[in-house]
Amino acid sequence: MTMSMTTPGDAVAKKNVAILVLAQAILGAQMPMIFTIGGLAGQSLASNPCFATLPISLIVGGSMLAATPVSAIMQRWGRRAGFFVGAAFGALGGLVGAYGLYLGSFPIFLLGSLLTGVYMSAHGFYRFAAADTASEAFRPKAISYVMAGGLAAAIIGPQLVKLTSQAFVVPFLGTYMAVIAVNVLGAALFLFLDIPKPPVPSQDAPRGRSRMELLKTPVIAVAVICAMVSYALMNLVMTSTPLAVVGCGFTEGNAADVVTWHVLAMYVPSFFTGHLIARFGVEKIVASGLVILAGAGAVALQGVVLANFFVALVLLGIGWNFGFIGATTMLASAHASHERGRMQGLNDLLVFGGVTMASLASGGLMNCSGGNPVDGWNAVNMAMAPFLVLAGGALVWLALRPKPAL
Repeated sequence: MTMSMTTPGDAVAKKNVAILVLAQAILGAQMPMIFTIGGLAGQSLASNPCFATLPISLIVGGSMLAATPVSAIMQRWGRRAGFFVGAAFGALGGLVGAYGLYLGSFPIFLLGSLLTGVYMSAHGFYRFAAADTASEAFRPKAISYVMAGGLAAAIIGPQLVKLTSQAFVVPFLGTYMAVIAVNVLGAALFLFLDIPKPPVPSQDAPRGRSRMELLKTPVIAVAVICAMVSYALMNLVMTSTPLAVVGCGFTEGNAADVVTWHVLAMYVPSFFTGHLIARFGVEKIVASGLVILAGAGAVALQGVVLANFFVALVLLGIGWNFGFIGATTMLASAHASHERGRMQGLNDLLVFGGVTMASLASGGLMNCSGGNPVDGWNAVNMAMAPFLVLAGGALVWLALRPKPAL
């Protein structure tokens, strides 16, 4: 085990991890920026408040639609090409979004959100890229460290919102201009990645399992379910949080601070999540994540004081971290390298499909269930329960299955 941590392959992996951590910090900052103001900007542009979170939903929907094409690009031309495509669409989405705000056009603003989804899709593959050149022993730590780069994004993004949201006469226009700059500057990092392009398969090379065969594999099925539930529930609650905070009488600055602490909680645990997985096993860490997500909903339902928003969103971030990194680790170890493009694209298609539905539901629950923000916020948090039961049941089923004979 010790020797595997000092192989030349891990030396390359550690260099790639360092680059991906920086990318997560710099390029990743646009995600908390957009998620902080997307619903508020949508609320200012939409004729119906039920559609306030539609911009965020379209970002996630764009990510879902782009998952398979982006994965195919990476499978054929390498990770670097896919990441450059993501950054280009991130800048284009910021430009179109800024233009929509300038014109006061909700449809154009929504188009910018859809384009931003391509960046979000490419961003999701940072964690898989970290595993590409890593040994089996280093893999969970590599994934965890790259996710930890979001710690800096959690600080940079909301602070940029504070600096830029009111920088122009048109609210939030400055933030979208900053998003363009983040993508242009951050894309240069990918010039230094050292991840070989996947080899072109020969005629007699193994084709691997079909998508349906992969999904019928018990470990893969449970990993996908837990990733979907962890990410979708995090998005369900986070999308409504700025609307709930402001709707309950607090300021946009308070909303940005709550999002900051939430995103910090999403990524700070990444410094030790990989070690916890190595010590206790991935299934126990995923299960712990689901329990913590349930705790987040329970705290949120105790009342709409500012402290409860902070505590609930911190728990939400920690639960997402354990659930999503654990599920990613399960998946990365359950398919062969020649199945990588097929399985990872399918995984993110399903995960972000679930997140899209959660994001759409978030706006409807928050703004259109009950007569006030308190009722809406309670509805959002109560909606978590059945999906946590689903994911927990899947983990129990996997644990109780007979182990295959060696």
